[in-house]
Amino acid sequence: MAHRSGFVNIIGNPNVGKSTLMNALVGEKLSIVTAKAQTTRHRIMGIVNGEDWQIVYSDTPGILKPNYRLQQNMMNFVDGAIGDADIILYVTDTVETPDKNSEYVSKLSRIECPVIVVVNKIDISDQPRVEDLLRYWQEQLPAATVIPVSAQERFNLESVLDAVVARLPECPPWFDKDAFTDKNLRFFASEIIREKILLNYKEEIPYCCEVGIESFKEGAERYDISAVIYVMRESQKGIVIGRQGAALKKVGTQARIDMEDFFQKKVFLQIYVKVDPDWRESRRELRKFGYED
Repeated sequence: MAHRSGFVNIIGNPNVGKSTLMNALVGEKLSIVTAKAQTTRHRIMGIVNGEDWQIVYSDTPGILKPNYRLQQNMMNFVDGAIGDADIILYVTDTVETPDKNSEYVSKLSRIECPVIVVVNKIDISDQPRVEDLLRYWQEQLPAATVIPVSAQERFNLESVLDAVVARLPECPPWFDKDAFTDKNLRFFASEIIREKILLNYKEEIPYCCEVGIESFKEGAERYDISAVIYVMRESQKGIVIGRQGAALKKVGTQARIDMEDFFQKKVFLQIYVKVDPDWRESRRELRKFGYED
């Protein structure tokens, strides 16, 4: 039997569960997950292998109307994912208004690659609502396959896997069969810290922060990691650090614990906070953080 392989790109609006879905499909926590919009900023690949197939999933930022250069670059990741996909997984849910950002649904109706619509969060809905949404999406995208799931509860994910594998093109594997992502350890260290920022701070603080890894030393017994949280104003720096450093210490402790679980090695983590008022608009800074080519 010929080998099949392809890029399966996951797109959708914020907070519909794209990252939860990819993590569940890959079996690893590659994308950070919080209840806040814009949690995912990068395009993150997760690789799943079978004996005669390879799926390269790609998680993308939630669709939004950009207000600054960072957000525009995030939408470039989405547009790129639509353009280079072998299969599109369009994720919606039982909560959002179905016609939100309808221009992207219109794009999906015109592309040539297979589209699978995943209706997520059926565990918090009822049967009539789910059935109505399944009919709605089949009418909107008649050529698509529509599948109801609960990514959180890992319900009906085998139907998604089966639908994806059946639509993969004949192709040799794109990555080594033992690979599970295209990102390096430094990337996951920064994302774990950013997840803790999203979970521990309110209002605008998480959206004004970026994390840079200044050094990552891989020792036999532990990883020594030095990270910087960049904020846009001095007042934000004070909030991130907290009284007597308590808030930053909490973030650091939570991040270290998760890193040790992810890396399966002891971690010594140092975190500093710096002010960079233009990081969301500066091409140079965005390139440093991986948002510009």
